Amino acid sequence: MIVGLLDIAAGVFPRFRHSKIHAVTEVLPGSLGPFAAALAISAGVLLLLLAHGLKRRKRRAWRAAVVLLPAGAMAQFTYRHSFVGVLLAAALLALLLRHQSEFKALPDPRSRWKALANFVLMSAGSIGLGLVIVNSHPGRVVGNPGLYEQITHVVYGIFGFEGPVDYDGQVSWTVGYSLGALGMLTALTTIYLAFRPEHPAARLTGDDETKIRELLAKHGGRDSLGHFALRRDKAVVFSPSGKAAVTYRVVSGVMLASGDPIGDVEAWPGAIERFMAEAKAHSWTPAVVGCSETGGEVWTRETGLDALELGDEAIVDVKDFSLAGRAMRNVRQMVKRIERNGYTTKVRRVSELTAVELEQVRGAAEAWRGTDTERGFSMALGRVGDPGDGDCYIATAHRVEEGDTSPFGDLKAVLHFVPWGRDGMSLELMRRDRAADPGMNELLIVASLEASPGLGIEKVSLNFAMFRAALARGEKIGAGPVLRMWRGLLVFLSRWFQIESLYKFNEKFRPRWEPRFMVYRTSGDLPRIGFAVMQAEGFVTVALPRLFAARRRPKPVRTCAHDEGSATGQADRGIQAA
Repeated sequence: MIVGLLDIAAGVFPRFRHSKIHAVTEVLPGSLGPFAAALAISAGVLLLLLAHGLKRRKRRAWRAAVVLLPAGAMAQFTYRHSFVGVLLAAALLALLLRHQSEFKALPDPRSRWKALANFVLMSAGSIGLGLVIVNSHPGRVVGNPGLYEQITHVVYGIFGFEGPVDYDGQVSWTVGYSLGALGMLTALTTIYLAFRPEHPAARLTGDDETKIRELLAKHGGRDSLGHFALRRDKAVVFSPSGKAAVTYRVVSGVMLASGDPIGDVEAWPGAIERFMAEAKAHSWTPAVVGCSETGGEVWTRETGLDALELGDEAIVDVKDFSLAGRAMRNVRQMVKRIERNGYTTKVRRVSELTAVELEQVRGAAEAWRGTDTERGFSMALGRVGDPGDGDCYIATAHRVEEGDTSPFGDLKAVLHFVPWGRDGMSLELMRRDRAADPGMNELLIVASLEASPGLGIEKVSLNFAMFRAALARGEKIGAGPVLRMWRGLLVFLSRWFQIESLYKFNEKFRPRWEPRFMVYRTSGDLPRIGFAVMQAEGFVTVALPRLFAARRRPKPVRTCAHDEGSATGQADRGIQAA
């Protein structure tokens, strides 16, 4: 990495090429010429990529380094007669050969999207570095070009053309070669990623799904997030006995699991061991988001990882729920008002819906989604009405107008629940027509809770509230200054992220709160894990693929702010604030 940075500095800044410190990296004849400067920049960028691979202990990076070091040593001796450079290369080569067993990480899963991501990132980096190159010769610039002319010159130079900025003497050649080298690097790396053999990221196969459903049938009541393991954009590792499993997705080098392991608790350590072995084999950063207290204890005990409390999950015990009493007055009045306005509800299993009704629900859920990206990962299934999901539950609200002969009128809101063992269900999706009266979510949650006894449901998991304990304790009398300051920050961030509002919404139904945790390796991994979680949940996306994707049909209506995305999507917006 150090040599790569020195190469880039030598290619960009002319004075740096004359310094003694760069003598270690000069291996080409005529090293002060424009062509050598361009090659120095190219070599520097490639060495930075190689350094990243070595840091992740990739086997291919080790092989490349073992080949490049002898070549570099020969170049040092041939062109510069530098024994220092030869000794340095030999020492590094000896260390790599001595510790070759440490570099066993396998390649990451490949896909065509990586080529596009590489193009976007390399282009942005090339433009940024190009601006530095253009401005590194202030005394040789003719006139006073503005920022627009500089950016235009960089873009032209990347494509190999002369731009609008003029220089005196040989500087124009140096800048031109350097910008051309950046463009060449961007093109070559993108072409390589686009045309190399594709190995897509692992997906949940039909056999895997069947095995997970069998485990859920036996042990699904342990974790309200268990059914979300059936997302088909996850991969799975099973314990040696096959009695437990951990599902995960790899995002930006983070091997991200969600919830507790599936299956028999006694077999959890075997599945966790397989998970950690897979992470080590690919040099992925292991992490778990949204596990329960029991799951967190097992993960930390078996792996030596650490745990951080993220927030609390709202769980309502059906037998204890009632609209009576002063505490439920606001919810009771809101529900009664909506019912008087002509709204009706129905709660059914998905298998009970007709094909026409199911298509209507799917279309409405798509149209009412508040964002272009489907959000949710840890508490979202990502589909509605799949043939294998007949045991899920659908709650719908309808507006019956005067003279309407249909039994339920127009569809106005939808809740989708997934099974939680034999006697529970977890809220997965919450969408409503923005034109409908306020309070549709409260109406459907109350309707679902009241219909639960007839469906054999004894407990219902609602949304997940980020930092709920801090918000609750911080507003009580006697809270310390640090806790009050932390709560004040969360309330401030709630202007943009649904942190306090989601907690207050859940609190209306008088739930019991179950803590949820994040498991991680070191504190230094938390920013990377947080970014990966935001990507998995759909808050960070690459914008350019939309240019090539099929246009979505126009949305007649959009959700209100607290209806965006899935139930998980609402809660996990707080991760951005974290």
